[in-house]
Amino acid sequence: MTTVVAANNYIHEGDDAMKQKLTTGMTAPNFTFDTISKRPLDFYKTASGKKSVIFFLRYMGCPICQLKIGELLRDHEEFRAAGLQVFVALQSTPASVKEGLAGFQVPFTVICDPEEKIFALYGVAPGNLFGYLAPPVIMKAMKASRSGFKHGKKEGKEMQLPAVFIVEGDGKIGYAYYGKNIGDVPDSPTILNAARGN
Repeated sequence: MTTVVAANNYIHEGDDAMKQKLTTGMTAPNFTFDTISKRPLDFYKTASGKKSVIFFLRYMGCPICQLKIGELLRDHEEFRAAGLQVFVALQSTPASVKEGLAGFQVPFTVICDPEEKIFALYGVAPGNLFGYLAPPVIMKAMKASRSGFKHGKKEGKEMQLPAVFIVEGDGKIGYAYYGKNIGDVPDSPTILNAARGN
């Protein structure tokens, strides 16, 4: 079960606040979440006052998401050197994530949000058909296929858009990006530069 908390007030399903896009300077909503091995965890307590980045992707079976997770595995040392803790939020169950990441040493935290409550809390909404079939998406899907990633179980919303947030140690949002299509996730250098204030 997922509990969402914003500014120390519970946000209930259906509240307009859940649909609000977050911007730089706002307080990042706190929430509890499950991982493949622990439940529930509190985001603020897990972050422990350290700068963090949350990548909101679609679900474990999405090849484009698998490609992004592979890039984060590849670049994790750079994120660590920049003082960034990495969180990846997926609309997947812990069982799906465990199966999808079997055999990998994952040095970051995967947030399992099959009920999509944390996505809603951060204003990360689904897109439309154009955001699903846009030319950059097709190119990224082809790259994922060439890299050996295959489509798995569908979960969550198929047209879900991604987003990325950097949360400062004081809980304020230092960077917010909402993707324009399902593959529109800033690359590692962009996030690292934003974290360093470049």
